[in-house]
Amino acid sequence: MGRDILLLLQVLFPVIAGCLLFVAARRGNRRLQTRYVTIVLLLEAAFVIAVAFLDKTTVECFYITPELRLILCNDGLSKLFGVLVALVWLLVGIYSFRYLKETEKPVMFYGFYLIALGVLQGIGLAGNLVSFYLFYEWMTLMTVPFVFYNRTKESIRASRKYLFYSVAGASLVLAGIFILAGNTDGLQFAGGALKETADRTEVLLAGVLLLLGFGTKAGMFPMHGWLPTAHPVAPAPASAVLSGVITKAGVLGIIRSFYYVIGMDYLAGTYVQTLFLTLALLTVFMGSMLAYKEKVLKKRLAYSTVSQVSYVLFGLALFTPAGFAAALLHMVFHSVIKNELFLFAGTVIHQTGEERVEGLRGMGRNLPVTFWCFTLASLALVGIPPMSGFVSKWYLAKGALAASVGIFSYLGPAVLLVSALLTAGYLLSITADGFFPGKDFISPMPEAKEGHVSMLVPCVIFAAATVLLGVFSAPLYEFATKLGTGLLVR
Repeated sequence: MGRDILLLLQVLFPVIAGCLLFVAARRGNRRLQTRYVTIVLLLEAAFVIAVAFLDKTTVECFYITPELRLILCNDGLSKLFGVLVALVWLLVGIYSFRYLKETEKPVMFYGFYLIALGVLQGIGLAGNLVSFYLFYEWMTLMTVPFVFYNRTKESIRASRKYLFYSVAGASLVLAGIFILAGNTDGLQFAGGALKETADRTEVLLAGVLLLLGFGTKAGMFPMHGWLPTAHPVAPAPASAVLSGVITKAGVLGIIRSFYYVIGMDYLAGTYVQTLFLTLALLTVFMGSMLAYKEKVLKKRLAYSTVSQVSYVLFGLALFTPAGFAAALLHMVFHSVIKNELFLFAGTVIHQTGEERVEGLRGMGRNLPVTFWCFTLASLALVGIPPMSGFVSKWYLAKGALAASVGIFSYLGPAVLLVSALLTAGYLLSITADGFFPGKDFISPMPEAKEGHVSMLVPCVIFAAATVLLGVFSAPLYEFATKLGTGLLVR
């Protein structure tokens, strides 16, 4: 009973805290609100880490029919996702206090920010597809306010687009769940839960629907259009978590449905795998090309996310334990890297008002710490050893070459290499122009300076993590490998 309550609290504590913040908003001042949010985020992070050390526990929250049951389970994947979300939410939350200080209604952001944290914990802890879908839909509703927070015409249009794509993707997911319901025993995450009498044609169709549906949130072509629209208009803290964490909810949906319900052996060698590999590599290349050409900083980073999250999808599409482990590594590493990159963009915009890449020339002299943090994260995303991105991309290429996926075994590493070169072009050029603008350069903003310490510290921590996670990646890789090889597949 004690463990059951702990799992419920992991979800309910931030949700209740967010609701209470809305109730008390009129009476509290901003300083008290930020202290309240800080305490909630710290307690949730400590709580999630503590729960991660508990043995696997399954809780059935309510029961309607054998198929419609809300189940929570803290397996290995949920522990990894839960800790990642809690730590990212804490650091970005601290950064947001100064960033949003001069905005009209930060309490709206913080309230939904806390509720979204609880919902994301629910996504990680979901024990079957029905539970996952429930939290997945709520995640969309709780994150739409991040996009229209500034309440400009552009942000409202972007929020509508985000909502349209999300609802369309969720509809595809729901259709896939309907089809799978008659071919599984309760849609449980049991490592291959299909019945022996499952209709193969129906299951493969469900796989396509789930791929496109969850791929929408992950920014996979052709359902990627919301990302480059929503990120530039949202506040930088919102852009950071949308890119670094929310996209991973789509990745988690694909993992749960393909690996834990259908089973990777069942899908290997089918047209579903071919479609998966094709869309993933197409998105990797397309996103990198669009990012290379883009001149608006946050939009460039958004296209980068489109590309980099599909690195994760490519690893998953190999349907091998090695590909699975590499994908999990890149999921974690990309989350850390991309949060740092968007916080860099936020600091630049907050301190100088500059939103275009060409306006960053020479700015490294005024914001040296911020630019060095950006540079470390950029090197990691390119895949320079010993940074974290190098480790995950190494295992992705190695896993592809060892997999029996025909031409994709060689096409995959080739596309990843081309994408890495493009990544160097659209990120490291910012560093070069920032620190070495040329002899005759005169700064248009000589008084620009580093952000407040509450903005700088999260950036430094994320930047340091991009290095340390690469140097000390062995424990995480062993954990991911054990998770992949331990799945019960058909």
